[in-house]
Amino acid sequence: MTDSSAATVTVYSDYVCPFCYLGRESLERYQETRDEPLEIEWHPFDLRAGKRNPDGSIDSSVDDGKDDDYYAQAKANVERLSEQYDLEMHQTLATEVDSLPAQVVSYYINGHYPYETWLSFEEAVFEALWQAGRDIGDPDVLVALATDLEVPEAEIRAALEDESLRDDLEAQFRAAQEAGVRGVPTFVYGEHAARGAVPPAQLSRLIEGA
Repeated sequence: MTDSSAATVTVYSDYVCPFCYLGRESLERYQETRDEPLEIEWHPFDLRAGKRNPDGSIDSSVDDGKDDDYYAQAKANVERLSEQYDLEMHQTLATEVDSLPAQVVSYYINGHYPYETWLSFEEAVFEALWQAGRDIGDPDVLVALATDLEVPEAEIRAALEDESLRDDLEAQFRAAQEAGVRGVPTFVYGEHAARGAVPPAQLSRLIEGA
């Protein structure tokens, strides 16, 4: 159950974004410096919108404005930050992976289980993709991650087939865009926001005004 005494930071993210993974590492390091608890209010974001085929595969030929130079720079930035945080990453980019199934399951768990269960699932998804190179678009992978947290397999498979959950997620994606979110991760606290895998000191300034 959510700790009513904890402060809450809103985080817009998509599991297939390496900077979301690195940003969560930064957030965790900042949380370790706090005397008071800080919880995450997760808002999903869809980086694969417009590139997703009906079968869930990703059409890389769709022009999203990101060319080879963009990906080369992104890769270099991921490698720099992973070294800074001393993280071993299986891959620096995951352009062919669709996170929508993982977001469906995460959304379901977030709505039906205690905060700590959701948080553990969130961390497990990030680790599965970025540390182990597993396909988080594969239902069997998601079932394995969820059942490790004692969430029944039948619930996960039902959630993946539940069109109403996908409709709710689509509404969440639209709400993020309407809120002005154009990239992830985006951290929001009060009236202020920080975008990108910002360092712990910047998260401290955002949240504490230090």
